[in-house]
Amino acid sequence: MIQERLEQLRNLMAEHHMDAYMIPTSDFHESEYVGEYFKCREFMTGFSGSAGTAVITRDEACLWTDGRYFVQAGRQLDGSGITLQKMGQPGVPEISEYLDQVLPEGGCLGFDGRVVNCQLGKDLEMLLAEKKVTLAYKEDLVDIIWKERPHLSAEPAWILEEKYGGKSSAQKIEELRSQMKKEKATIHILTSLDDIAWLLNIRGNDVVCNPVVLSYAMITLDRFYLFVNETVLKDDLKAYFKELSVTVCPYNDIYTAVQQLRDQKVLLETARTNYAIVKNLDSSNRIIDKMNPTVLSKAMKNPVEVENMKKAHIKDGIAMVKFICWLKKNVGKETITEVSAQEYLDDLRSKQEGNLGLSFDTISAYGANAAMCHYKATEESNGKIEPKGLYLVDSGGQYYEGTTDVTRTIAVGPLTKEEREHFTLTVISMLRLGAVKFLYGCRGLTLDYVAREPFWSRGINFDHGTGHGVGYLLNVHERPNGFRWRMVQERQDNCILEEGMITSDEPGVYIEGSHGVRTENLIVCKKAEKNEYGQFMEFEYLTMVPIDLEAIDQSLMTGRDVELLNDYHKAVYEALSPYLTDEEGMWLKESTRAI
Repeated sequence: MIQERLEQLRNLMAEHHMDAYMIPTSDFHESEYVGEYFKCREFMTGFSGSAGTAVITRDEACLWTDGRYFVQAGRQLDGSGITLQKMGQPGVPEISEYLDQVLPEGGCLGFDGRVVNCQLGKDLEMLLAEKKVTLAYKEDLVDIIWKERPHLSAEPAWILEEKYGGKSSAQKIEELRSQMKKEKATIHILTSLDDIAWLLNIRGNDVVCNPVVLSYAMITLDRFYLFVNETVLKDDLKAYFKELSVTVCPYNDIYTAVQQLRDQKVLLETARTNYAIVKNLDSSNRIIDKMNPTVLSKAMKNPVEVENMKKAHIKDGIAMVKFICWLKKNVGKETITEVSAQEYLDDLRSKQEGNLGLSFDTISAYGANAAMCHYKATEESNGKIEPKGLYLVDSGGQYYEGTTDVTRTIAVGPLTKEEREHFTLTVISMLRLGAVKFLYGCRGLTLDYVAREPFWSRGINFDHGTGHGVGYLLNVHERPNGFRWRMVQERQDNCILEEGMITSDEPGVYIEGSHGVRTENLIVCKKAEKNEYGQFMEFEYLTMVPIDLEAIDQSLMTGRDVELLNDYHKAVYEALSPYLTDEEGMWLKESTRAI
């Protein structure tokens, strides 16, 4: 089937005189996760991971993805005729290098300009100019092939009350306009869905697990235009927008609206605005290419949001304790599979007050499947959880009080020495990063070594970032904060760590064919003491879920490591025990005992 689709695409490419066609993983808004309508790359290649770009030429097809998906992509592409290009590995060209190699003099590169960001489009223009390659960005060829393509999502939007968001939309818009004035901008084009939702204090359900609304915004110093499918707006939201002086326009009218702009100083972020929008701007306009001002404002959670997030993590911790307790009690006594365990946990989370669904698809992985960082259990791959080895579950929820993301690796029976060692190193790493104190001005790049040293000192590494920013009832992956040891420019997650920023702390070890371990807590950045050396900063744990003591090899831990684990477990017990049954409370007390 994949080969047939590739053949159809090549026929269309020939009709449109294209020598290569690029299909990224994106929607019209540069979202990380996309709705069903936008899954063109998956439709054309069969690879279902959340990150990857396909390039199809007249005689070759390749797919680039990152280290999280090497194992998964290798399996899903097997027999498709598509070559896996492992990003960042020796001998693997970047997509731009590959295009420069394979496109002929005077050739044509095709793509849907609405799903390619402007920065990438401009970079390709410059790279391929010497060969006089043209870019054809107005054709969505996959749409012609995809006869049963899902419709664009149009789920109802709703207002997030100020008691949850902590700041009114009017205040946020006023602050944005102040930033526009600083940049000497007369108009701001904003297309990233989480920024628009945050700015207007609205939420929706147009992207699975990300409560956003398909929309574009165009903000002047006195007008606000929102481009959205009006059917998603109920009467209360229409009245709310009227009060905010927000003019509602049809979703697709953004392209004609930008065509009409003349002599404006347009603030936009080319890396997050699609190529088609910018190409539609008249040359009389001057573009101010800066990160959207809302990005930093959104990342620095206000005190109301932080306190609400703590409440969300109590609820989430209760669900996780009930799940781990159930799994430990029943594994080996009844049939439990990756899928049934996932369904059990998802159901527990859904029953928590104020839960609005998952923050991402639960990763439920036993044994060797856990070596795939972003493995998704299906009926085909569904592994039975045996009473031996390690089981990994990475999951999270959306609540009115915020977004959660937690990973725990659980001993479901006897462990090998290597499994126990890898588990313990991961716990040591997570705790040390969570306990670090640092001077204001540090970035994630500065602190990442704290987490990696226990691994690197033993010649071990994990091929993903140590942590990512997390939104408030928004995207579980949020710019601009994160932890990683090397810069990945396009991720834009290496800002100075500010008070209120929430970041995941999630080291791991992945042994293909054997096991995978990851332990993840969310941490919030806050001020510590200020003295003659400057302002010191520290982290506070939000996640309240026990770490499996049955998998710990205490001989690998220093006295401080043991103290950090005991202190964390004391906090977990105090936070969760009032909400549990007697049986669950006894289990938690034993599971969080001091070692």
